[in-house]
Amino acid sequence: MHNKSFALPRAATAIVLCAWLSATCVSAAAQDKPAPALSPVTIAAKANRDPVEKSYRKMVRGMDLFAAERSMSPNGVLRFRLLPRRPDTDMKNIEMEVIGSTVAFPVAVSPDSTFTLERNTKAFDENAQVIPNRKAQSMTWRSDIRTPGLPPNARRLGDLRLECRVGMEAGLISNSSNIIGRMTQAVLDTPAYCDRKAPLYLFFADRPLFSVALVSGNRREVLSIDKLYASASDDPGLKTDLPYCDCEVLVDRTYVLPLGDRSWPDDTLVEFDYMDGN
Repeated sequence: MHNKSFALPRAATAIVLCAWLSATCVSAAAQDKPAPALSPVTIAAKANRDPVEKSYRKMVRGMDLFAAERSMSPNGVLRFRLLPRRPDTDMKNIEMEVIGSTVAFPVAVSPDSTFTLERNTKAFDENAQVIPNRKAQSMTWRSDIRTPGLPPNARRLGDLRLECRVGMEAGLISNSSNIIGRMTQAVLDTPAYCDRKAPLYLFFADRPLFSVALVSGNRREVLSIDKLYASASDDPGLKTDLPYCDCEVLVDRTYVLPLGDRSWPDDTLVEFDYMDGN
């Protein structure tokens, strides 16, 4: 990898990115014909006929894996995160329930769209579903593991390694079964996928990205452009592929990491340079 991959000025990079993402970039969205709107769902989750739901049992198994592999993230805190998949998805006031055959209980969703799950033996045995009051294909899910006290523009590589493993174990990836090409590999359903040297597990930064760097001691390496934006820079079929990817409205925040490259220790910092310059 070479740092010169980011020789373009920040403004030029933003323009190029918006050109590639004309279907999803906010600045370009007004120029395109808007997608059919998804009506906000305001009824209870259990009455939603087409919910975006996950297996409670699988998510608890993800929690178990987090506990078993804490050595990657000794001080990390696990939460689960909901993210928009459509530009018109309403992420405010989300209501969520765990619903089984004979058990049901609410799950509190924080204003930042994160939540935790309580352990419930009956819900586990019944393979209950975790159901927010939003429609299928309107949101995606990720595990979110963060070590307190890090700089605001940094994450810890060990946290992200474990985040990938927990996400795979919990079955959180929400790509369509029709997704093609390199994105298909990112939906393998075992944590072992994360041990590959360069898995295509998509992470989402908090804000649109200009660059991402790995920093360990005196070693610093900027990720090449093909590791950002879901490889949008070399995908001529991007507009066709995006509806099948859970990154559809988050492409400008997307990055992948060399999770299985153990020359980068778990304490490596993943530093973000954001498009807004802050």
